[in-house]
Amino acid sequence: MVITFEDRVAEGASVPVEGWDFSWFAGRATEQRPSWGYARLVGARMTRTGRTLDLQTGGGEVLAGAAATGTPAVLVATEGWPPNAAVARRRLEPLGGTVVPVSESDPLPFGDGSFDLVVSRHPVTTDYTEVARVLAPGGTYLSQQVGQGSLRELYEFLMGPQPPGTAREPGWHQQQAKAAGLDVVDLRDEWLRVEFFDVAAVIVFLRKVIWTVPGFTVDAYRGRLHDLHELIERDGPFVAHSRRFLIEARR
Repeated sequence: MVITFEDRVAEGASVPVEGWDFSWFAGRATEQRPSWGYARLVGARMTRTGRTLDLQTGGGEVLAGAAATGTPAVLVATEGWPPNAAVARRRLEPLGGTVVPVSESDPLPFGDGSFDLVVSRHPVTTDYTEVARVLAPGGTYLSQQVGQGSLRELYEFLMGPQPPGTAREPGWHQQQAKAAGLDVVDLRDEWLRVEFFDVAAVIVFLRKVIWTVPGFTVDAYRGRLHDLHELIERDGPFVAHSRRFLIEARR
């Protein structure tokens, strides 16, 4: 049976994209994982802390996995997108967690020094001043971030050449953390191979990870998606490279 471009588009547009569960991509796309094992690191820190805050938790998948090694006395997560917040509540409330609706651009609704550990995986933005404020003295911020230029091959295939930026450079984050009064104790940076095996996987990914191609819709990029479909059908998986960095800072 021949699967057409329109078949792939219809499939890619129909997949739910709430939360940060990427299990749908099994057999459709692959991505190398950073060597440091973020969820494992968070889990180890959580066993030694009494109060943990997860910023921009998505559907709470990573936090719930980390909490399997031991749930802290206070477990709080923030999430600004209502569909994700609902998923996170269902996942975290059985663990004793609380999900607070907070937009990425809003101040954190917590008192000074409220948490011993603040974590965040792939946040859209990071307000280091707010992070430092809600951390208790001696507390730790641990985050895995999406680095500048991540998936450049994919977004430039669709949008054309894009100017470089600095807001996702590890060095810029280090400077912002220091300016907020935090001591950066670990900073690691890795490039990782990504493969997309069909254009439906690309569509689902871009609908889910919305900052990769801002304002992405199938209709707006139909022509380039068709070109990408033909390229994959002819040459095999589309290869790109994601960039991840780990930053750990203490107050």
